Amino acid sequence: MPVLSSIFIYPVKSLAGIQVSKWQVNEKGLLHDRKWMLIDSANQFLSQRRLPKMALISTQLTETELILSTATSGSISLALSPQQGTDIISTIWKDQCLSKTISKEADQWLSDFLGIECKLVYQPDEVIRSVDPTYAKTSDKVNFSDGFPFLITSEASLESLNHAMDLQLPMQRFRPNLVISQCDSYEEDTWRKVTINDISFRLPKACSRCSVPTIDTKTAQTNKEPLTTLSRLRKWNNKVFFGQNALHDNSGILSVNSEVTINTTGPNQPPL
Repeated sequence: MPVLSSIFIYPVKSLAGIQVSKWQVNEKGLLHDRKWMLIDSANQFLSQRRLPKMALISTQLTETELILSTATSGSISLALSPQQGTDIISTIWKDQCLSKTISKEADQWLSDFLGIECKLVYQPDEVIRSVDPTYAKTSDKVNFSDGFPFLITSEASLESLNHAMDLQLPMQRFRPNLVISQCDSYEEDTWRKVTINDISFRLPKACSRCSVPTIDTKTAQTNKEPLTTLSRLRKWNNKVFFGQNALHDNSGILSVNSEVTINTTGPNQPPL
């Protein structure tokens, strides 16, 4: 029986994540996951694809605060529920999203570290950003994730990929939300509906990978792997794939070591 072995949340899109053992799931996904985002002077979202150094900014959550820190710039604390802020339309891929600014002090702190003018914005609870209807129900919502509220990977798939590369890349390179153990490598390619802690998940689409997994999370240096090996082993339609995007049908609590019930399976996605 597959088991949920790790849970990761990423409060600020493309900054370092947090590993947790138990976490709440609300209508938009894991609580506080990708609730915040950095945008440039044109209000376009920023990510490690453009600024690998974003990987070096750590995040921490307390009951009342979001704390950002780096090894060289100290830390800055922000309220989880800002009371003020200016409405701003941010662009994330093809979506135009209503967001709010938070703190000029935080904007300056981030701009100084990253060497680019930027702002930190958050998505108010009442804002609805829908998921691509090609893969989702009209009721599916998401914060500032690329497109889906969850990314599911498996330990066996990473072990297989690392063996093929003769490397030991950590799972954090792939920025999953849920990591599954006790299944075969790439078995998740066949899963369509699963249940964990009474929360039902749909897995409508494999995750195509960009350059982010090539970034060393400790140094922000880039390399050719794992994209070189994924291009050899996991390429379809000129894209490479690792992990499965997922949507959820209900709220609840997720906790590690919970059994993963596979309810529905289908052909491999991608069809490799």
